Amino acid sequence: MTAGFAGANILVDPNGFKAGEGWKLDVVVASQLVKRYNGLEAVKGIDFAVRARECFGILGPNGAGKSSTVNMLIGLSPVTAGELRVFGLDVRTAARRIKRRLGVVHQDNNLDPELSVLQNLVVYAGYFNIARKAALNRGRDLLEFFDLTAKAGERVENLSGGMKRRLTIARALINNPELVVLDEPTTGLDPQARHLVWQRLFQLKEQGVTLVLTTHYMDEASQLCDRLVIIDQGEILEEGTPRELIARHIGTEVLELGRAAGETGDLVTTAGPLIHGHQVVGDNLVLYPRDSRALLQAFQGRRLARLLLRPATLEDVFLKLTGRGLDS
Repeated sequence: MTAGFAGANILVDPNGFKAGEGWKLDVVVASQLVKRYNGLEAVKGIDFAVRARECFGILGPNGAGKSSTVNMLIGLSPVTAGELRVFGLDVRTAARRIKRRLGVVHQDNNLDPELSVLQNLVVYAGYFNIARKAALNRGRDLLEFFDLTAKAGERVENLSGGMKRRLTIARALINNPELVVLDEPTTGLDPQARHLVWQRLFQLKEQGVTLVLTTHYMDEASQLCDRLVIIDQGEILEEGTPRELIARHIGTEVLELGRAAGETGDLVTTAGPLIHGHQVVGDNLVLYPRDSRALLQAFQGRRLARLLLRPATLEDVFLKLTGRGLDS
């Protein structure tokens, strides 16, 4: 199977799997995966699997264990205990073979500022023994895909933050990877730049690339991820599609109430059996309705600084599971 974009064949036949198995295998399988640093257990025996051609999210706050998991996956940090397989290969013994088929986008734009945009791609292609002519052709195709053709000869230091991020992702694709791992790919970008990155990641997935994405942006996870795990303090709390997790823990809507000090108990009492749970978030009380319309009626006439019925989100799920936000 061959797919492409920008008029070029960007993907290659992903037959690195055992003959006859093709895409039936899970691309990544972690079993009782552990990572310790100087006695501190950052990842505590987690299990997950990434299916071929999906975007799999690892969602959690700073320090939750996301980056530790990714660093083991890409061979940057050794596995302490448990098992981690990529393309059916053990990361402990087959790291070099795995890396040939992998694309990695780190949190930081570690581009060479003194080289031009196209030169950054061509030089990086050399690490995969890609001939210069092929690297130039592929680099130009990638620049077209990421709307950077006009900047091909520009020095990286002159690019905007969004352009640098797109170039970093383009560089990760220079070796035709079957799996791309993106660690916080849109941190620090403005909304327009983030949406452009999202569009390109959607297109990659449609062309058969498997994506692993770490993020603490709720909208990003909801937009991009087919499935995700929520991780906190090194443990997986939940797994499923964004829609499944929201429906399982929250429902379709939440009601936000502005509250004064000492008012929480009275407001929860008023809600009574009309809710199946609640959470205090700053000066707001977030209620999880059983019957949204009846709940709104229960608070009619009350003087509240805030009364907002809105759709439930993944952030509501995380707040319910952990009692804190994803940016903490």
